[in-house]
Amino acid sequence: MSILYFEDQPVGRRDELGSKTVTKEEIIAFAAKFDPQPFHLDDDAGKQTPYGGLIASGWHTCSMMMRMLADNLLRHTASMGAPGLDHVRWLKPVRPGDTLTLVSEVTDVKPSRTKPFGFVTRKFEMTNQHGEVVLSVQGPGMFAKRPQGTGS
Repeated sequence: MSILYFEDQPVGRRDELGSKTVTKEEIIAFAAKFDPQPFHLDDDAGKQTPYGGLIASGWHTCSMMMRMLADNLLRHTASMGAPGLDHVRWLKPVRPGDTLTLVSEVTDVKPSRTKPFGFVTRKFEMTNQHGEVVLSVQGPGMFAKRPQGTGS
């Protein structure tokens, strides 16, 4: 697969970035290490909340998104990191057994006038197996411009 540069990512480009089924064990392990709230650690505690059971941390959901993004897009690009995120929304709880699918769409591109890179803003939507959006993220990434004399 050839490397995608800044110029290869026009507004409107969509990429399907994979799927992952979430396990109860993963939810609890992540929460124990990074977000030890009771509804992320224990079924019974989760049942006492509006969620009605164990749910993944939103940060765990973002981490799964990042892994899918890295494995299925960034490693095939001239990525130079990102300056941050503009928007993160956890719209539905992620539960054990959910299968999450990630899609991204380029919403804006801005070349740097002075640097050999540009900013590509993408909107990411992660859906569960019912087609419900569980996570919405938007933010820019930095991508190297195509080196002079290397193809189209």
